[in-house]
Amino acid sequence: MSDKMKNLIVRTITGVLFVAAIVTCFLRPEAMILLFALVTGLTIWEFTGIVNDIEGVTTNRLITTVAGVYFFFSIAGYCSGIVPSAVFIPYLLTIVYLFIAELYTKAPNPINNWAYTMLAQMYIALPFSTINVLAFRATGDGVVYNCLLPLSVFIFLWTNDTGAYLSGSLFGKHKLFPRVSPGKSWEGSIGGGLLVLAAKLIAIRFVQQLLFETLHRKVLVSLTMGQQMPGK
Repeated sequence: MSDKMKNLIVRTITGVLFVAAIVTCFLRPEAMILLFALVTGLTIWEFTGIVNDIEGVTTNRLITTVAGVYFFFSIAGYCSGIVPSAVFIPYLLTIVYLFIAELYTKAPNPINNWAYTMLAQMYIALPFSTINVLAFRATGDGVVYNCLLPLSVFIFLWTNDTGAYLSGSLFGKHKLFPRVSPGKSWEGSIGGGLLVLAAKLIAIRFVQQLLFETLHRKVLVSLTMGQQMPGK
């Protein structure tokens, strides 16, 4: 078995397990919040570890990670209607503390350290937190949880990755961004985008058909009930 085939098998198994975990967690809002809070914390911890390896850069790894996780929980609580907007005050105070604390350190470039700290919040904590904005929707009867919209984001991402990997493996010749990801190619990027567009068209067709059948069923039920009601 070739190395490429082994890599494909490992990617497939890992992808299936990851997709199963994500889809299962999206079925319950509590599971979704806990999973992505954990992912947010682990990602920020990894990011700050990489940043601290840069010469002359030192970030407060623990406080930065805790702040990012707290921000995620705050967005989740606010979007779900559990907590008021005052929940963000401790987070803002923490950011101010990190800024002021850097000014008192003996680091050669404290502003640079604080910039990397804020980058972790904007590049990791904020995007993950927007999952809550997509999942919770305010209605006249209160806040409802709908996993379809945030889950569809991940489905399209997985579709793009699959299309990019397949088309890049088969046709990839021109490097897309060698400095960031040497293995990515323009052909793979275009193939992933085309597959996402095809998946979107299929999804739209499926949703339209589902809505039509649901409406048709409701009309039939209404007509049947109307015929069964005795006349005055």
